[in-house]
Amino acid sequence: MPEKPSDNSGDIGGKRLSLLERARISLVSWIVPLLLRLIGCTLRETMTFEEGAIQGLDEIHPGIFPFWHRCVLPAAWLFRHRHLAVMTSQSRDGEYIARVISRFGFVPVRGSSTRGGQRALMEMNTMLAEGNGVAFTIDGPRGPRYVAKKGPVLLARMSGVPITAFYVAVERGWVLKTWDALVIPKPFSRIHVGVARKIFVPPDASEDAMERFHAEMQAALERVTEFAEAQFSKSR
Repeated sequence: MPEKPSDNSGDIGGKRLSLLERARISLVSWIVPLLLRLIGCTLRETMTFEEGAIQGLDEIHPGIFPFWHRCVLPAAWLFRHRHLAVMTSQSRDGEYIARVISRFGFVPVRGSSTRGGQRALMEMNTMLAEGNGVAFTIDGPRGPRYVAKKGPVLLARMSGVPITAFYVAVERGWVLKTWDALVIPKPFSRIHVGVARKIFVPPDASEDAMERFHAEMQAALERVTEFAEAQFSKSR
């Protein structure tokens, strides 16, 4: 079963948390979802689907959905309560994200490209086999920003489920001075979701072919990001 967020008495990534750190995580896990709900209900979204993409949110099960860490908050709002599994790192930052997204009906699967990744991929493969969708903040947990990791390509070969890259652009938002330039939508902002066409990875794909599929996924993410951001470029 996917690993749940740690409780306040546990460790994170093998490190014992101080009382202050546990209190901070608990506070964030309540405040951020509350603020996101207050802002989210005011947002106005539109979506664009490339030819060969899914044609609506009803088609996300099963599916593999990579997106940039920058837009994790508007994505969490848009895809809430759809039982999507999301890989989150075993770091302190990953614990924050796991706590927040759990309150929106997501299933955190703890792992990353640097720790616990293989086990997390196996858990996500099980969820896909059960008919669920999975998602990756694909340049996380620490960047480089806009450089995709290979996890979705490996999972697509393992499961036979296609990759669908997407990006959520925000018309007006607060941009934090973090490695990912995390964006928080402002109330009553418009948001636009760009969804790329599906990428199918055959089960017998060679290592050279895997590199090509990885490059194709990177290109798809860049393409939908550029298109979605362009929807608001004239209004900024």
